[in-house]
Formats: sequence, structure tokens, C-alpha cells
Amino acid sequence: MSEQVPPRAEKPWYVYLVRALNGSLYCGISDDPQRRFKVHQQGRGARYFKTSPAQALVYVEAWPDRSEALRQERLVKKLRKSAKEALVASWSGFTQPDA
Repeated sequence: MSEQVPPRAEKPWYVYLVRALNGSLYCGISDDPQRRFKVHQQGRGARYFKTSPAQALVYVEAWPDRSEALRQERLVKKLRKSAKEALVASWSGFTQPDA
């Protein structure tokens, strides 16, 4: 009798927005947006922050896998700034997962 190994659950990936010092919004993806934001604050991880430092992680949304996150990132990047600001306004911050 062969045992079936349950499929490995993929960890979620996130689309995130970071506000730069000049007020602009940077969109990216990561499997750990808080860690990635810290990298951006150090001026690393994206050339974007060389000219205007990262100030705040202002929006995060979870997706089931990297490909879905990439697809959503492309859509978010196409939005007007006013639509991105609406996403920022709608975000209630990080919540603790249910234990």
C-alpha cells in the first residue's frame, strides 16, 4: 500500500506598497513584506529608493503563490496614483493570524 504525501502548501506571497520620502508609492512583491521593507529602508533592494528613501509600508495584500502576486503587482502598477492611494486608505494594517 502506497502512502500519498499531501501536497505541500505554498506559502503566500504579498503585493505591497511603500511610501517614499517624496510622497511617491513603490509597488513590489515579497514572501515577507516587513523584511523587504527593512531592506528598502537601508536603500537596498530597489534602485527606486536611492533618490528618495523608503518611509512607510502602507499597503499589503496576500496572494496564494508568487505567480498570482506577480499578476496582481502588474495590475496595481497600472493604476493611477489616486487608485493606489485608495488602496492605502483601505488598508487596516497587519493582523495576527488565528491560532
